[in-house]
Amino acid sequence: MFHARRTLRGLLTPLFAGLALTTLPAAPAHAAATLTNGGFEADGTGTATPAGWSTYSAGGQNGASFTEPGGHGGSHRLTHYSASAYKVETYQYLSGLANGSYKLTAWVRSGGGQNSAHLALKNCGGADQRTDLPVSTSGWIRIVVPVTVTANQCTISVNSDARAGNWINVDDLTFAPGTAGLPVKGSDVSALAKSEALGGVYRNSSGTSGDALAILRSAGQNYARLKVWVNPADGYNNKARVLATAKRVKAQGMKLLVDFHYSDTWADPGAQAKPAAWSGHSYSQLRTDVYNHTYDVLNALKAQGTTADMVQVGNEINGGMLWSEGSTANWSQLAGLLNSGYNAAKAVSSSTSVAMHLAKGGDLAGTRWWFDSAVANGVRFDVIGLSFYGYWHGSLADFQTTLDDAAVRYGKPVYLAETAYPFRLDSKDSHENIIDLSSELVAGYPATTAGQSAWLRDVMNIVEAVPNGRGLGVFYWESTWTAVAGNGWDPAVPSTGNGWENQALFGYDSRALPAMALFGRR
Repeated sequence: MFHARRTLRGLLTPLFAGLALTTLPAAPAHAAATLTNGGFEADGTGTATPAGWSTYSAGGQNGASFTEPGGHGGSHRLTHYSASAYKVETYQYLSGLANGSYKLTAWVRSGGGQNSAHLALKNCGGADQRTDLPVSTSGWIRIVVPVTVTANQCTISVNSDARAGNWINVDDLTFAPGTAGLPVKGSDVSALAKSEALGGVYRNSSGTSGDALAILRSAGQNYARLKVWVNPADGYNNKARVLATAKRVKAQGMKLLVDFHYSDTWADPGAQAKPAAWSGHSYSQLRTDVYNHTYDVLNALKAQGTTADMVQVGNEINGGMLWSEGSTANWSQLAGLLNSGYNAAKAVSSSTSVAMHLAKGGDLAGTRWWFDSAVANGVRFDVIGLSFYGYWHGSLADFQTTLDDAAVRYGKPVYLAETAYPFRLDSKDSHENIIDLSSELVAGYPATTAGQSAWLRDVMNIVEAVPNGRGLGVFYWESTWTAVAGNGWDPAVPSTGNGWENQALFGYDSRALPAMALFGRR
C-alpha cells in the first residue's frame, strides 16, 4: 500500500465504578453441559438476569445488564449500559464438559469508550482466554474465544468495566468443540534494509537496540512480507536485496511472503506501471516476462535455502496489473498474466501458496466482481489476500462481511494482507503524514498507542472468526518504516520523506510499540 496523499433507554439507576470483577459468587448448583439461552430470547425485555445466566457486580450494579429488543438473529439481545459508570458481568457456568478444545462464538456491537469490554472463558482448567469487543455502533460483528478445557467445566463471561453511557450488545452465543487462532502473524518489512543502511535503529520495548526482525519475532510474529520491484531507482526491494533480507527472515525461524509488484515502483489500485525494461513488449512477451521474473526471484530464493512460503502475484490488483495490457478491461489477458506468475511459483516449489491480493477490504461487491471474473477466466490461486485500512475501506463490519464471503464463496483461506493505524498524528520528518487529522481516524480508535493496539487487536479478532477455520492471518504494513532521512516514499528522489512513520510498530524513540505484543497473544 502506498498513497501520496445506538437509541439506548435510560432506565437504570446511577452506578459507580468499583473494583475490577475478579471473583464470581459460587457457581449455580445445577449447571448444564450446554449453553442455555445463548440468544437471550427466553425472557423478553428488561430482564437483568436472563434465564440460564447469572449477573454479578461487586458494587450492586446488576441493573446495568439487561435484555432488550433488537437482536442479531432473534428478537432480543443482551445489553450492558448505564447512565453512570458501572462494572458488571453476565456469566454462565458449564460443567460435565468433555475435556478438549472449545470455541465460544458471539455477535457483538459496542459504542466503545470502556475501560474493558470483553468476552471471556474462565476457570476451564487452563489459561483463561478473552476477546475484546471491537467498536461497531451499527453493524454486528462476530468474534470468537477459543479455550482448552481440562477440568470438565468452563465459565462463559460477558464483562464490562465502563464509563457513564458506554454500551455493548451481545447476542447469539454458541459454545461448541472447535479451535481458533491465527497461523500467520506478520509484517511487511520491505523498508527495513534501506532504513538500516541509512542509520535507522530499532529497540525493544525496554529500549535495548537490536535486530528489528528479532524484535518482531520475539513479539510473536512468524512471517515477514517483502515486496519485489523489477529495477527500482534506489536499488532496494530488487532481487538482490530481497535475497539478502530473506536470509535474515529465515534465520529468525520466520516464514516468507514475497509480494511481486511487477513494476519498478509502487503498484496499487491507482498505479500499475510496467517496468521500464518491459516497456513496448507485446502481450505475449509480457506473459513471458512475468513468468521469467517470478521464476528467477523465487528460484534464487530456493537455491540459497530460503524458499518462499507464500507469493502474491501482483499487489492490490483491483484494476489489474501491467497496464494497459493487463487491465481488468481485458480479463482474458489479465488471467494469462496472473497464471504465468502462478505457474512460475509452482514450478519452483509446489508447496508455495499463491495469493491474489486486492485492496478495499470492505468492498463486498467489488471483491465479488473481481474474483468471480478471475474464476470465470480460469485464474489459478490458493489464497485470497485483502488490504483493509479502516480510514479508507469501510467499517469493520464491512470488512468482516467481505472477508467471510470470499472465504465461503471461493472456498479458499483468506488473510489480511495489509493494515495499519496511527499511534500519533504529528510527523517526525518534514513530510506530511498520510493520516494526520483526527477527522481522518476511525471512530472509537484514537491516534494513540492504545488506539493503534485496539485497531490491530480488533482486525485480528475478525480474521480469527472467519468460518471453517479459513482465517489465515494478518500482516501489518510496513512496521519498520520509520522516519530515516533518505528512506522516503519515492525511490528516485532521496529527499522525499515518509508519510507513514506514525503508523509503524516502532515509535519515534525507535522502541517497539505496545501493539506489537498482540502478535504473541494466541
